Amino acid sequence: MQIEQALRTLVNEMEADLAALHIYASRAYGTAATTPFATNLSDPAQLRKILSDNGAPLSNLQLVIDTTAGAAMRTLAQLTKANEANDATMLRQGVLLDVHGFAIRESAQIKQAVTVGTGASATTNTAGYAIGATTVTLASAGTGTFIAGDVVTFAGDTSKYLLVSGDADVSGGGTIVLQAPGLRKALAASAVAITMVAAAARNMAFSRNAIAMATRAPALPDDGDMALDRTMLVDPRSGIAFELSLYPQYRQMQYELAACWGQGVMKEEHLVLLLG
Repeated sequence: MQIEQALRTLVNEMEADLAALHIYASRAYGTAATTPFATNLSDPAQLRKILSDNGAPLSNLQLVIDTTAGAAMRTLAQLTKANEANDATMLRQGVLLDVHGFAIRESAQIKQAVTVGTGASATTNTAGYAIGATTVTLASAGTGTFIAGDVVTFAGDTSKYLLVSGDADVSGGGTIVLQAPGLRKALAASAVAITMVAAAARNMAFSRNAIAMATRAPALPDDGDMALDRTMLVDPRSGIAFELSLYPQYRQMQYELAACWGQGVMKEEHLVLLLG
């Protein structure tokens, strides 16, 4: 049981690091402080549309939601009624069913109420911006800040965009940079209001090729260490490798479970957020 708990601890740390990649998403869907899957299955349909618009492959889509959204999904009648869902696993076992091409998973490490900038009453300048533009210049208006990872909208455009970089003081002008693929709708050559999306849970939808993660055993001295035994445990489903070592001590033996990992977003356009 101690080894099982050690495995869970490491996996939770890995999940937390992967969930922190939310700031690299291209766009977002949903409403802050509103739980996804509250009444229907429209959320994954809209996420699929965004990924399709961004040119993502649709053959291996993933959606990782927090436990609140997971609980809401498990109450949807169309998924829990075996005759309607053609499957009883959600009702009997709580297993989340695939929806609209997404393999849906649940993680307690999804980031909640992420800190956002304080920008208010900001506008663009009057240059106008074409579809696909990523750098937008601000007028000297409004107050507060935009920070990397903020979700913003522009007046007249329903899309929610994530920022690669922001502006420490919007009242002085400056620029903001949107994640690729940039604007979905052209901005007029006039001052267009920019609205900050409030802090929200950041569930993540992506094509599997969008995120890369690698694991290995931690580095050892060239001459080895004092471990009596060492073996690698590889999870057959995820491929994640863990190192289990045995160290002799005074009147006891110590078992150590270790892993080294790294992660990153390979294709921002293939990662979107579901706000909650």
